[in-house]
Amino acid sequence: MNVTDIIAQLPYSKPFLFVDELLHVDENGSIGTYTFDENLDFYKGHFKEKPVTPGVILTETMAQIGLVCLGIYLLNNELKNTQIAFTSADMQFLKPVYPREKVTVISQKVYFRFGKLKCNIMMKNEAEQEVCRGTLAGISIPEL
Repeated sequence: MNVTDIIAQLPYSKPFLFVDELLHVDENGSIGTYTFDENLDFYKGHFKEKPVTPGVILTETMAQIGLVCLGIYLLNNELKNTQIAFTSADMQFLKPVYPREKVTVISQKVYFRFGKLKCNIMMKNEAEQEVCRGTLAGISIPEL
C-alpha cells in the first residue's frame, strides 16, 4: 500500500483533515507533515490578538498522521468493515504552534496486536524544535 492510498482512506475531510503529505510509512512508524492554514475557524477565538493552535488540534494532527495513517498501513486489506477508534492520549506540549506553521509528525510503533495500536509520537516545527510529544493509542473494531 502506498502513501497516496493511505491518505485516500483517511476517514476525514477538510476542514478536519490534518495531513498534507505522508512522507514515509512502514511497519514501525510513519512521518508526515501539515501546515496550519491561518483561516481555520478555531484561530478566530483561540487568543484573539495572537492566535495559537489548540492542544487538542495538535493531538488530532499527531493522531491522524502518526496513528491512523500507520493503522491503515498495518491493517492493509483488513480495513474493510472496521472502524478505527481513538482510545488514549498522554501528551506534553512544549512550544506553541502558530497559524501558517508547517509541522512534521514522527511516529514510532510501540505495539500492534489484537487490532490495538500504540505509538510514541512527536511533532517538530520547521526549525526542528520539538513542540509536543506523547503516547497515543487506538483500536480497530468491527462495524455493526
